Amino acid sequence: MSHHLFILSPSDTPIYNLTYSSTKPAPAIISPLSSNLPTWSTSAFAGTLTALSGASSTTQLTTGGGVRIGGGQDRHVIQMIANASLDAVEDVMRKEGTMYLKGVDKFNEWTVSAFITPGNTKFVLLHEAKNDEGIKSFFLDVWELYVKTMLNPFYSNQQVIRSSTFDSRVRASAKKYL
Repeated sequence: MSHHLFILSPSDTPIYNLTYSSTKPAPAIISPLSSNLPTWSTSAFAGTLTALSGASSTTQLTTGGGVRIGGGQDRHVIQMIANASLDAVEDVMRKEGTMYLKGVDKFNEWTVSAFITPGNTKFVLLHEAKNDEGIKSFFLDVWELYVKTMLNPFYSNQQVIRSSTFDSRVRASAKKYL
């Protein structure tokens, strides 16, 4: 399972992103296209069904610990999904008024959850499996790390976060909760 975290400034400028591949087993995803077909035909046309459903066909681990999904263009698709979900995040944010917004949007196998800080910074997480308590705890940890970064006098709120300490602690939190 992979998770994609994006931290966006109040002006929706990306200031941090993380792609994390969990070692926890992913639940089996049944394609709606294959559920209506006999089992002998789904194995023969598995690639076609994957392409039609929009799911990624291959997942590869890179040497840096990141995840490369499919043919390399999927990174841009993930960013498009995150950007497209911002409207849904803002709509739900206005209606509910809570900081943690679970399951705000869904695109194929990706579910979008978000966390809105009091300063209107948005944490957007794309994930495949349902883990509401783990995601909420992860968001709270990342928020605490973000606040500590904001307290640094050499950092401004529109600046991209390039701290290796911040990155390693976010990864440790992702490993713990996701």
